[in-house]
Amino acid sequence: MNKHSSMGLKPLVHIHFTNPFTEVNGNKIETLPSALADGIVKLQFEWALATFLILSVNYQLQNELIAMKNHFKFSLHLFLSLIFIMSISGNTVFGSSKSDGQVPAEKMTNAEKLGFPKGKTILLLHSDDAGMCEEANLSVQAYSLKNHVQSAAVMMPCPNAEEMVEWAKKHPKADIGVHLTLTSEWKNYRWGSLSDAKKVPGLIDREGKLWRSVPEVVTNATAKEVEIEIRAQIDKMINMGYKPSHIDTHMGTMYASPDFVKVFLKAAEDYNIPANAIDVSDPDVLAFYKQAGYPITDEVVGMIENYTLPKLDNFGSVPDGKSYQDKKNNFFNLVKSLKPGLTEIIFHPSIETENMKSITGSWQQRAWEAEMFSDPEVLEFFKTNDIQLTNWTEIMKMFEARRHK
Repeated sequence: MNKHSSMGLKPLVHIHFTNPFTEVNGNKIETLPSALADGIVKLQFEWALATFLILSVNYQLQNELIAMKNHFKFSLHLFLSLIFIMSISGNTVFGSSKSDGQVPAEKMTNAEKLGFPKGKTILLLHSDDAGMCEEANLSVQAYSLKNHVQSAAVMMPCPNAEEMVEWAKKHPKADIGVHLTLTSEWKNYRWGSLSDAKKVPGLIDREGKLWRSVPEVVTNATAKEVEIEIRAQIDKMINMGYKPSHIDTHMGTMYASPDFVKVFLKAAEDYNIPANAIDVSDPDVLAFYKQAGYPITDEVVGMIENYTLPKLDNFGSVPDGKSYQDKKNNFFNLVKSLKPGLTEIIFHPSIETENMKSITGSWQQRAWEAEMFSDPEVLEFFKTNDIQLTNWTEIMKMFEARRHK
């Protein structure tokens, strides 16, 4: 699958029953003599009833079916209707109608569940890596003050994290979360854990810093150590007098292990702070993340399914570009490919400085990302394509309003 392809929800199969003696699921059959038809119906019904009584967990329905068997006079139409009910309860699809002209039923998106309009693309633009350096902070703050992008998350172990949190406390419109950080990836610009290194030795490399790569974290750290550190990062922001609007994951580390996913979602629910939980009930989304190398096992699918806070329909990042215009065009194509629903798109804005160039080779992409969401062409693109922007604060308010109805 292409990295920027749409991974929205597919419609459910719709089954339509017509006159059972002339057409079944679009296939024409000959009308049978009534005696022969009754015999076929009886055989089909005896088989279906025996099977259904084994599979059904509805005792009352079983009794009703037994009673119907005793006087038996019901048509193949009703029989097929019962099979249809069984198929729905057992997640079995028997076929679809192509003759009735009805539109297949669609699964409600997470955006709709929150109260956003049906069929609309809802974008949550999100600035990652706030707090990493002054250049990142200035970019996040500029977007927030212009009301172009409100959502961002702070890397709490990093040198400029505290100044970013202090700024957020003075700007209530800002939508600031914790960018849970378990790696320190740059060659010369690095940081350690917030929690005592003696309590989380599996998170610490030979230089006394967090590991440079996600595989090193998975190989060396336990889920307990991860839980200690991420809660320390959340607690630090709260103890500074600012409750984060959300939590997410730097470099995707919290999705790199089923055990990490478990502590990630549990922390979100314990603090009642939404995580960037991606709904993987859609096969396309599930396949995408499996192909990307994430261990999305049946256990992880179950954890996300049972997660009680808001979920995203999709997730992506702003594509790179060979030039500023190329980067914008790639972003436009990404957004146009999205299916309706709630999609978070992350990026890493930082103003261009010599210091930024010394930290990362991705400085040019980051500098362009510090410009593009205030670019008149991009703002006009959102209007022209009827794209609605949101943030985590709004999402949680909508969620709480519906939960308490």
